[in-house]
Amino acid sequence: MKTAIAIAAHPDDIELMMAGTLLLLKKAGYEIHYLNLSRGNAGSIEYTSEQTKKTRLKEAKKAAAILGAHFHPPFCNDLEIFYNLKTLQRLAAIIREVQPGIVLTHSPADYMEDHTNTCRLAVTATFARGMPNFTSIPSQKTGNYDCTVYHALPHTLSDNLRQPIVPGVFVNTTSVQDKKLEALKAHESQQSWLDVSQKMNSYLQAMEDISLKVGQMSQEFSHAEGWRRHLHVGFCEPGTDPLKDLGNDYLINEEFERSIKNRF
Repeated sequence: MKTAIAIAAHPDDIELMMAGTLLLLKKAGYEIHYLNLSRGNAGSIEYTSEQTKKTRLKEAKKAAAILGAHFHPPFCNDLEIFYNLKTLQRLAAIIREVQPGIVLTHSPADYMEDHTNTCRLAVTATFARGMPNFTSIPSQKTGNYDCTVYHALPHTLSDNLRQPIVPGVFVNTTSVQDKKLEALKAHESQQSWLDVSQKMNSYLQAMEDISLKVGQMSQEFSHAEGWRRHLHVGFCEPGTDPLKDLGNDYLINEEFERSIKNRF
């Protein structure tokens, strides 16, 4: 069974930037998995941390069910996703259990540390999948198999110094946009929070606008998600690019590829 996992920081991050690709992978025959590291406990100005945690857990489970993904419970709090041993060991256990051929995660350059730390943890936990001398919590059997890591675009489509992030590939999410929107709607508690904290008047419209803008960048698709493929060393063979399984819904950014080749 081909398997893919999306690893994000907070409940709703997957739906905003990754869920379209995850849905298309499911259509292509992949078993898909859904993991937010944080419980989302700080995402409210109306409710306590404990109340918010319970609400967002319920919402995340509902969203994963809409996507048809296996749900993995979070184990960190907001602003407490740190690159430390215990968190890495817990994430490594999930990677070893799932044995994904594809890992979808945040951009290494993003506007907040929860995102970038999640990215670092996901990369290292995947790298350690075949290292028996690195102990996971709980202990899981290791295995050396090809696994390709893809980085989503930041929510702002730029890094934290305002420089645009250019995707290496585009995935056509037009056919699954309605389902992606339905999954995002499950996070209804976030409407007022995102409006106050990030001036996002409608988080649903924000997702729509992002996917349309990435679609425009592709010059091919109406709605799209953009990805950058992690370096293969320690993960897979040099040419391994399993998102190509998506066929006509997958478009390589030739200009990006030329810029990569010109660096070496």
